[in-house]
Amino acid sequence: MKDDGPNGDGAASVGEPKPDTATVIADSGQALDADQTTADADQTAADSDQTSSDADQTASAADQASADRDQVSSERDQTTADRDHATHADITAQDESAYETSRSERMTESLQRLENRRERETIGHDRDLTATHRDLNATARDEAGTSRDQRATGPARPSIEPQASLIAQLDELRAQATVDRARATADRARAAADRASAARERARLEAELRSAHLDELTGAYRREMGRMALSHEIDRARRSDGRFVLAFVDVDRLKAVNDRDGHAAGDRVLQAVVQAIRTRLRSFDPIIRYGGDEFVCGLGGTDLAEAKRRFASIGVALEADARVGISVGLAALAAGDTADQLTERADAAMLKVKAQHHSR
Repeated sequence: MKDDGPNGDGAASVGEPKPDTATVIADSGQALDADQTTADADQTAADSDQTSSDADQTASAADQASADRDQVSSERDQTTADRDHATHADITAQDESAYETSRSERMTESLQRLENRRERETIGHDRDLTATHRDLNATARDEAGTSRDQRATGPARPSIEPQASLIAQLDELRAQATVDRARATADRARAAADRASAARERARLEAELRSAHLDELTGAYRREMGRMALSHEIDRARRSDGRFVLAFVDVDRLKAVNDRDGHAAGDRVLQAVVQAIRTRLRSFDPIIRYGGDEFVCGLGGTDLAEAKRRFASIGVALEADARVGISVGLAALAAGDTADQLTERADAAMLKVKAQHHSR
């Protein structure tokens, strides 16, 4: 009588013994080790990409610091030239013209550097955030890799050949991946330290630049640099569609705030005014602190009607948030206007608006 074979036809299979338990365990161990080695290789590649990105970011920060140092050096040269000019009484007309030309060129370059620095600062901040997220992801990968290594070196290890030899090779690959992870971790730590150093340098130079060109309280341009910024934007408008509006802004009732709540409260109002204006203008529209509670703003590519709508919105926001109003005079760019002439017309328009506010 024949035994039924595995195919149900009564014939026993020849040469196909059922795998024993040890072989099944060994095959499973090989598959798990292969998956782990692949994961380790992927992690090492990701760490390498991150380290390369961190290096690029550090190099960019170094370039930014170098450009900022050039800016500071230029400002020192200008200060020296101003001092020499003030101490010489016998300056010829030609010397005076050369001095004014040089000063104008330096101011224009300083303005451009300041704009570039602001852009670099934003980019640097975004890169720092990206690098922080990469570091967190890399830490999670490292922890996962360590956990896999601990599981893979546990007591249940097949010992038959050739599986044992293959697993020994996989152990070597896993050990190399661990070394690579450690190296990448060290590279990330160095890159993070470089980023922190670059951030400190940016902060130091930011303080110097702000002191030289920006109002310490509000962050608006100081008057002289603001005048150069306005001239720059007027020239840009004339190369474009010719539309440019200058707004002269005076804060109403600031003295009442100072008397009632103290000067610190008044300072917060001025900061709120600049912030409200900045959020409703474009990033390159200049805002200048012209006097104690007076500001001048330039709006390119804008007509009087649009400028009036924007500042009406700013006024509503300040009434709600800071409990102060603003008087705004507007002047549109005309042929032959200089920044000073445009400012004078806007100032005169503001005084009329302020008188109307007082009469009410």
